[in-house]
Amino acid sequence: MSDLKLDKDGYLVNLSDWNPEVAGQLAAEDHVILTHEHWEILNLLREYYQQFEHAPSQRPFVKYVANQLGKEKGNSLYLMKLFPGSPAKLAARIAGLPRPTNCF
Repeated sequence: MSDLKLDKDGYLVNLSDWNPEVAGQLAAEDHVILTHEHWEILNLLREYYQQFEHAPSQRPFVKYVANQLGKEKGNSLYLMKLFPGSPAKLAARIAGLPRPTNCF
């Protein structure tokens, strides 16, 4: 982890440094152990980034997950269980994406 360059908020400076091992390290810093359910959301978030070229803030994040995976997973409670605190920010950080612009 010492070789990774992170910005002041803990996001990767070079997005190309991301890989699943890095995701595990970033998750561990926030006391998150990645499961299949986490990876489902992280992969979806990375797809979102490739499509729209920005990390979504909370509301678009929840809506996108709901559209792709259904309301059972596309709701704030489910996402907060996986990514405590601010799901959009934490998931973006672990997914190796920039900080969502409209998240506080």
